[in-house]
Amino acid sequence: MNKTSPPNNFEEDMRAEYDFSGGVRGKYAKDLVQQGYTIRVYEADGNYSERTVLGEQIVVLEPDVWEYFPDSETVNRALRAIISVMPTNRANHTAAG
Repeated sequence: MNKTSPPNNFEEDMRAEYDFSGGVRGKYAKDLVQQGYTIRVYEADGNYSERTVLGEQIVVLEPDVWEYFPDSETVNRALRAIISVMPTNRANHTAAG
C-alpha cells in the first residue's frame, strides 16, 4: 500500500449520504502552511508555553523532488552534504542570495 492509499476498510466506513465528488484535497492546506498555527501547552500551575508550528519554517518540495527526498532525514542529509562543500564564510552567501 502506498502512502496515499485509503485503509482497507475505507469503503466500509463511508456512509451512502457522504458525497465528496466535488471536494478538493488540501483546499485550505496552503493557507495553514503559510500562516502556521500556534500550539499552547498548559502546565498544572496555570502557566503555559506557546510554539508556532509550520509558517515560514516549512519547505515544500515539488513532486519530482519528493520522489528522491521523501522525508526530512534524506533532505537534511543531502543539504548537509552540500553545506560541507560550501565555503565557510556564511555571511557572504546570505548577502548574495
